[in-house]
Amino acid sequence: MKRVRVMYRKFDGSPHWNYETDLLGEDEHGIWLGAPVGTPVHRGTVRTGPVEAPHVLLFPRQAWWTACFNAVPHRTEIYCDITTVPHWPSETEVTAIDLDLDVRRRRGGAVELLDEDDFAVHQVRYAYPADVIAQAQASADWLLSAVGDRREPFGSAYHPWLQQVA
Repeated sequence: MKRVRVMYRKFDGSPHWNYETDLLGEDEHGIWLGAPVGTPVHRGTVRTGPVEAPHVLLFPRQAWWTACFNAVPHRTEIYCDITTVPHWPSETEVTAIDLDLDVRRRRGGAVELLDEDDFAVHQVRYAYPADVIAQAQASADWLLSAVGDRREPFGSAYHPWLQQVA
């Protein structure tokens, strides 16, 4: 199975979350990567621990977000990062700029927008351009609705991918 390095960065280019995953495949929603239990994860250059539950990542082709779908017993079912459009500098690496806002759906179904305070602070610190701010806010609004309504890929489309790593 092909390995793919996932590299999230902050707007100034500094490394954020990063780790190695397995390329699972591709469908109409985008490219799917998997991380089994025990996968080492780093925040910048610091190892933060291994993955506690298997998960799959979805990198859509032209959207300003990425999504993580966690296996049980993880308390969070779906976690979406608002990012720039994912970029593939090679077949073995995907990158995206993390724009702070996140949308989470808990196992019980509650959906929430997270990190609005970080988004506000970083708009100033990193001098986000107006179009980046608008894209991030529009993506967050769309995700809140799509994740809450369980529109695909946030319904059941991720289940077969997750079964490959669970």
